Amino acid sequence: MSTFKAPKGTYDLIPPDSAKFLAVREAIAAPLRNSGYGYIETPGFESVELFARGVGESTDIVTKEMYAFETKGGDKLALRPEGTASVLRAALEANLHKLGNLPVKLWYSGSYYRYERPQKGRYRHFSQVGAEAIGAEDPALDAELIILADQAYRSLGLRNFRILLNSLGDKECRPVYRAALQDFLRGLELDEDTLRRAQINPLRVLDDKRDDVQKQLVGAPLLRDYLCDACKAYHEEVRELITAAGVSFEDDPKLVRGLDYYTRTTFEFVHDGLGSQSAVGGGGRYDGLSEMIGGPALPSVGWALGVDRTVLALEAEGVELQLPASTSVFAVPLGEEARRVLFGVVTELRKVGVAADFSYGGKGLKGAMKSANRSGARYTIVAGERDLSEGVVQLKDMESGEQEAVGVHEIVAELEARLR
Repeated sequence: MSTFKAPKGTYDLIPPDSAKFLAVREAIAAPLRNSGYGYIETPGFESVELFARGVGESTDIVTKEMYAFETKGGDKLALRPEGTASVLRAALEANLHKLGNLPVKLWYSGSYYRYERPQKGRYRHFSQVGAEAIGAEDPALDAELIILADQAYRSLGLRNFRILLNSLGDKECRPVYRAALQDFLRGLELDEDTLRRAQINPLRVLDDKRDDVQKQLVGAPLLRDYLCDACKAYHEEVRELITAAGVSFEDDPKLVRGLDYYTRTTFEFVHDGLGSQSAVGGGGRYDGLSEMIGGPALPSVGWALGVDRTVLALEAEGVELQLPASTSVFAVPLGEEARRVLFGVVTELRKVGVAADFSYGGKGLKGAMKSANRSGARYTIVAGERDLSEGVVQLKDMESGEQEAVGVHEIVAELEARLR
């Protein structure tokens, strides 16, 4: 046993389970790459102020969950708790919005960090794949992103997830609703922290998960009753486009995302097989975020889907992913000459795209064949001095158990044909 363990609330991705995570990331990214989204990668830490401004100073993420620290040079930084603010900062810094092709469509994948109470489905280090469409106000963009996320989940075999949809209004109609909600909240018996949050951003109180708070929120005014005509029309078009694409969703007038920057369209992907941590992803429109962090007006929309939560959802449904074999061919040399020859064969197999591995460490036949079995390889190549003197190797089918001699110079082409 090592002296050290992974920090509390974190996890290590190790084979064979790590293959599931890679497959989930690839499945989520695939429809994005096919829809004009380019890959972006940002640092794992940013200025604290970027998240305080963008995510919102009243959010739990900023006030309680952010890993913030000061460098030796006096810079105040934080490990990124979410991806949108970082991606928008990078796009603005690189002037991508000035290249004349809006929206700027970006996707990303990485690790994020929040100091939360660890439980199944909620970690202090977690992985997400996200997408952002920056610089255009168009219901079709909102619909596109929801449809692409739905497509990604269905390609993995997930079926028991639900899409919750709502509109949070804009700077024209939300202030009226905000005032009405604050009036309602003042009449409730809330603790000081919650009352303070209600003064800064009362919509955050609607997102409070505590039962005693939720019970008091029965009868709270709903934002949909305060939407202006423009927001109503915008939201209706998003709904129509999603419906026309055959994507099912549920209208949820109480849905409020946990970040301050959202406007208009907001949505969440939930899976009822995950217990209390049912959200597997979500997002929405954030038309004012660019200005909040010092950029020009750039209406934008995006989402982030949790990789670890998605893996848990797959397990809850009993979905077994069809993962490619990590090793298709395993080579077992018997003797020094066979080591040299078979190492060359393995190298050539890899060059033509066949996943191949080798028995390292000078193991005997019994130990090497155990390694071949553990590798999951479909075929094993075995060769000793007698085989090589005859110009052949022994090719064993690990499924049927059948074995046959194949010429040394023909083995690569033979395996490539069999595994095509």
